Amino acid sequence: MKLPSNEVKKMLNQRGFLDLEVPKGIDLIGEIKRLKREKKAVLLAHYYQDAEIQELADYLGDSLYLAQAAEKVEADMIVFAGVHFMAETAKIINPTKKVILPDLNAGCSLADSCPPEEFKKFIDQYPGAHVVTYINCSAEVKALSTIVCTSSNAVRVIDSIPEEDTIIFAPDKNLGRYLIKETGRDMILWDGSCIVHEAFSFERIVALAKEHPKAKFIAHPESESQVLEIADYIGSTSGLLNYVQKNTAETFIVATEAGILHEMKKRCPEKIFIPAPVEDETCACSECAFMKLNTLEKLYLCLEYENPEVVLSDSLIEKAKKPITRMLKLG
Repeated sequence: MKLPSNEVKKMLNQRGFLDLEVPKGIDLIGEIKRLKREKKAVLLAHYYQDAEIQELADYLGDSLYLAQAAEKVEADMIVFAGVHFMAETAKIINPTKKVILPDLNAGCSLADSCPPEEFKKFIDQYPGAHVVTYINCSAEVKALSTIVCTSSNAVRVIDSIPEEDTIIFAPDKNLGRYLIKETGRDMILWDGSCIVHEAFSFERIVALAKEHPKAKFIAHPESESQVLEIADYIGSTSGLLNYVQKNTAETFIVATEAGILHEMKKRCPEKIFIPAPVEDETCACSECAFMKLNTLEKLYLCLEYENPEVVLSDSLIEKAKKPITRMLKLG
């Protein structure tokens, strides 16, 4: 028996997660498709989601693509299979739409590494500085920013700022160091990082590369500097996808969240993709536990009850939208 909608909403708002039971024997995929159709909802999903969720997406991509897609959505409802800051971004960009996500607990270690109150104190030390924030941050941190960027357009964003001006980059120090090297700009970095991309083992990657001497080692720029130094290619999620399609190598060692391997295998079924090893020798690859909180069951329930919903104040949306809009205008 279903709980009344108002009771469901109260429970979700209090607990922040779905613990309702899915009817036994239900065709989850079929029901999700039906609910999307009946409720005029579109599903945006990140490449780091489980393969079964990726296959259901109306829009599948990296952070930049999903932000661009969210801006153009005309459907009544956006279902975001990703992490919380991504759903927040969709709400900021398209505030008249209802935005829901399967699990409110799907956070982000990188976003969590930059508390808004502490970040405000940090940037106040550098009056007049341009505050460039990686999209992997909270709405409150975006509201403190001059412009937002993704790993796909970060170099373009940095290059758009006059050379004589001071730049603060947050929250990812590893991406920041990479951008300093790529752009030649001397930026002030916030000390944040992603536990998924910092988990890779330099020594184990080197050993794996020796086992596969013809393999190309590719990495996301959120990885640590020593890992990036040995990479054949460094790029955003979409950049990594494009590289494996165009490069003639048959084998690739991939240093980013393992969910991307599903799309790589779809696009290049004849090639071999090996997840880069992490420090923990009991794990075969680096996965984002937050991303994996989203499941088919939770996706079905959030569509059925239209919860958990991302709710932001009008004033926060207004402040946070400006730096995102500046980014989107750069293309």
